[in-house]
Amino acid sequence: MNVQRAQQIASSPFMANVMCEGTPIYIQHVDEQKETARIYALNNPEDEREVPLYTLTEQD
Repeated sequence: MNVQRAQQIASSPFMANVMCEGTPIYIQHVDEQKETARIYALNNPEDEREVPLYTLTEQD
């Protein structure tokens, strides 16, 4: 996923269908410089982590 799209999803009031390694996730914050996103799994909001944007995919 590119930085611009990840930022759009993170700032949108609507929930996007985004996956990280097969797990549905929520994007909290995008770091443009590092090209990473702060995410958590929808089924485990306590497990926050930072991942490279290339590991994120948007499902139709």
